[in-house]
Amino acid sequence: MARTSTIPQITHSGAASRRKPAPKTVDDDTVFLAALGERVREARARRGMSRKSLALGSGVSERYLAQLESGEGNASVLLLRQIAAALNLPLIDLLREAAAESPEFALAVQLLQRLSAAQLTVARQELMQRFGGDRLAQRRRRVALIGLRGAGKSTLGVRLAKELGVPFIELDREIERDAGTSLSEIFLLYGQTGYRRYERRALEKVLEQHERCVIATGGSIVSEPGTYDLLLSTCYTVWLKARPEEHMARVVAQGDIRPMAGNAQAMDDLRRILDARAALYGQADAVVNTAGRNVEQSLRDLRKTVRTKEEEAP
Repeated sequence: MARTSTIPQITHSGAASRRKPAPKTVDDDTVFLAALGERVREARARRGMSRKSLALGSGVSERYLAQLESGEGNASVLLLRQIAAALNLPLIDLLREAAAESPEFALAVQLLQRLSAAQLTVARQELMQRFGGDRLAQRRRRVALIGLRGAGKSTLGVRLAKELGVPFIELDREIERDAGTSLSEIFLLYGQTGYRRYERRALEKVLEQHERCVIATGGSIVSEPGTYDLLLSTCYTVWLKARPEEHMARVVAQGDIRPMAGNAQAMDDLRRILDARAALYGQADAVVNTAGRNVEQSLRDLRKTVRTKEEEAP
């Protein structure tokens, strides 16, 4: 029989004993820690971060991160989980840094948690239309291209912007201009957190200065919820999709060998990042698959997607 870890019963003098939550087995804790480790791995993959870079940015040792990701996290998180269960609260409520939300917010979250992935997509689209800022017709004035490096965002973006007669903006270059240094220096000096601040600031500035434009975003913008939500609510987003092998080949063909340098598992890393971000990229308004297609063919598909949507606009 599995050993159990029970939660102490809370009693008060003269009061009836409260009902104890069902005891959780050691196996249940193991499953919880394994899921926690998997979520950390997925979050790291979405951001394209190595374990070493996460260790540097968080001040946590690589050894501990390896233990956490393998399902051997600190037992303190299990104790906090038991406290949440005794309070009949989701664990996230104890970890949330912001002030307590209204009851309406909590009820809305509970409703969303019961929806399937397909229903959540519909719910997000309806909420965006009703409360998400710019109307769809206004969002279509700006086209934002998302996807991994090597998808063709810059190449196709320049051509599309020229045909539409609007400015082409590469968000990474705006970030460098704002910071006064290169992306690599930004990461070196300020880490991932600093880069995200510059990214959000650059996007806000572009949106303020350009009512119509084509924007090529960084591949990891989708992993920052607030910035990605701003992009989705103000731009018509298109995911330029390709196979991992094509992403890698196109980057190398441009003369950038960094993806392969000193990393024999580069292709596996690329696949893991793409898998981790696929659902986020999938929130785009449209998808243009550039796999097995040349620039002219992909541009034709992109042009058709954008113009078709423009014609549908009220």
